[in-house]
Amino acid sequence: MEFPSNLIPDEASPEWMNKGDNAWQLTAATLVGLQTVPGLMLLYGGMVKKKWVINSAFMALYAFAAVMVCWVGWGFQMAFGENLVEFLGKPDHVTLDQKFLLDQAFLGYFPNATMVLFQFMFAAITLVLIAGALLGRMNFIAWMLFVPLWLTFSYTIGAYSIWCPDGWLAKLGVIDFAGGYVIHLSAGVAGFTAACWVGPRSRRDRERFPPNNVLMMLAGAGLLWMGWTGFNGGAPYVASTDSALAALNTHVCTATSLLTWLILDFSVFGKPSIIGAMQGMITGLVCITPAAGVVQCWAAIIMGLVSGSVPWYTMMILHHKIPLLNQVDDTFAVLHTHAIAGALGGILTGFFAVPKLSRLFFLVPDWEKYTGLAYGLQTGRRAAGFKQMGVQLLGIAFIVCLNVVTTSVICLFIKLIVPLRMSEEELEIGDEAVHGEIAYALWDDGEKYQMSKNNSVYDVDEFPSSMTKTASYELSQMV
Repeated sequence: MEFPSNLIPDEASPEWMNKGDNAWQLTAATLVGLQTVPGLMLLYGGMVKKKWVINSAFMALYAFAAVMVCWVGWGFQMAFGENLVEFLGKPDHVTLDQKFLLDQAFLGYFPNATMVLFQFMFAAITLVLIAGALLGRMNFIAWMLFVPLWLTFSYTIGAYSIWCPDGWLAKLGVIDFAGGYVIHLSAGVAGFTAACWVGPRSRRDRERFPPNNVLMMLAGAGLLWMGWTGFNGGAPYVASTDSALAALNTHVCTATSLLTWLILDFSVFGKPSIIGAMQGMITGLVCITPAAGVVQCWAAIIMGLVSGSVPWYTMMILHHKIPLLNQVDDTFAVLHTHAIAGALGGILTGFFAVPKLSRLFFLVPDWEKYTGLAYGLQTGRRAAGFKQMGVQLLGIAFIVCLNVVTTSVICLFIKLIVPLRMSEEELEIGDEAVHGEIAYALWDDGEKYQMSKNNSVYDVDEFPSSMTKTASYELSQMV
């Protein structure tokens, strides 16, 4: 019996390649890319004051482009290539060669070109998440230097250690399904650390920083949520039952987290906040990421309850009681939404990971070592369960220390070249001073129209405080 003509191997479709897996992986990569461009560009641009719309979106756009060039130039090989040391691969430009790109990837039944593209999207979004802590004051030239340096000396180390089969944490058996550690915990810690070195926004901006366009912000948030289907669903590198479970668990946890945050807002502050609901959405997405395909659906609901309540408490209550958190100006609270939520996800993964699901994901002979503590206690394999929990905690400690140190060194190095923070004049004026452009304007023959107040887009500061109190409450609590 002959294969159908579309399944017969040829030079462009070698025997080892699975067309379905390759198609899904390229789709997943595109979904992750849409989370950043335009997702986070819209979210950041809508969530800041009007005078910072261009700068905030541009930081995301620049990072996406810069990471792409660095990734194919040397970053991918440092994160997934030949072993240099136990936590880093050898930098190499082989990624630019067609022979390498058309060969089978180290995992999966698709070419290296697909793997490089998919992993690039992960690397790029990590840098853009870091930007969320630095909006409204970081010198753009400093940001242009920060992106390639942090990618090279921080991201690649975390990715190699945890995701590369030769990495030391990977060998110990850490479970990070799709980046709870490598992406979110790293971004949260690095963003908070960089914010400490860059310094705060202007006093006026820090005291009052309402969103300029809530609907645009929500459009970006929606792209972020829907794009997470590819984020977690693409992590198994195969169109399988496990990738389907990962996608479902992602949305279940996120919805539960959003509702939990909403209920807490309403119970404590008396008003349901759309910005608060969005924060709950983000913490749910982050928390499920390290666990998506290795936990049961009921466990995803429990993780959503935790991710919607613990980061809510740390952001809305604890933040104001700890001096360090008050002193560091983390613009969009990435410490809470990404670092804390990512760490919670890693810990809960160590508790809820199901051995059978771990086998489906890792597809390795020693899959039994990936046993969550709950199942270890249930099946009498307590040692395996406690070991998994210990490895998860070790992974958290490593990522935190790595990013505090490397981010600090990078910021101090950049400071020797250019100021980390904008000048006071730029901080006062915003986009027009930094980029020579403003977000909301109409031109005709080189002249700007001065529109009436009813038809133009103004800073929320121009409206009576009673009109903006509800919309800006959550952000005021974050800073």
